[in-house]
This record gives sequence, structure tokens and C-alpha cells, in this order.
Amino acid sequence: MDRQVRKEDVPSYEIVEEKIKEIDGSIIVFRIFYIFMQIAYKFQLIKNDKLCTVQIPRKLLEGLNARNMMKEAELNKILESYLVQTDCWNKV
Repeated sequence: MDRQVRKEDVPSYEIVEEKIKEIDGSIIVFRIFYIFMQIAYKFQLIKNDKLCTVQIPRKLLEGLNARNMMKEAELNKILESYLVQTDCWNKV
């Protein structure tokens, strides 16, 4: 099972949260898990009564600390591809 982590333990959490709010201000980060097998973080997001899970590679999050524009563009692409898809959002 994936280990749940606190937002303080996630590299560049504030940047991820900021980018999510830019896409849709009503989305809330519910839980975050660290996936050892894929070396990634799994963000569970809630919007109204629906849940969406987004996986973001750890290396990408670590690269955001320096406000790397290419990494930010990559993060935006990942978030938008998940959050605008209606099949990502499942009723809770």
C-alpha cells in the first residue's frame, strides 16, 4: 500500500496547490500518497462530490523548487490533462 504523506513532506507542494487553484479554484487537495514503485506522488483531489487522482513524478516536483519554467510547464500539462477530463472525476 502507498504511504500517505503530509503536505510538508511533498517537494514544491505550494506550487502544485497554486497551479491547481489557477485551473479551478474549487478543487481541494484531499490526500497525498508516495508511490515507492513509481517514485511519484499521488494527489487525491476533491471537487464538489467527485474525486480525481493525479500522479506527479518526484523528480518533477524537486525541479520546481528552483522555479524552473520548463518544469512548471510540464506540471501544468499534467494537471490540465487530468483535471479537464471528465473521466478522471469519480463520484465519491
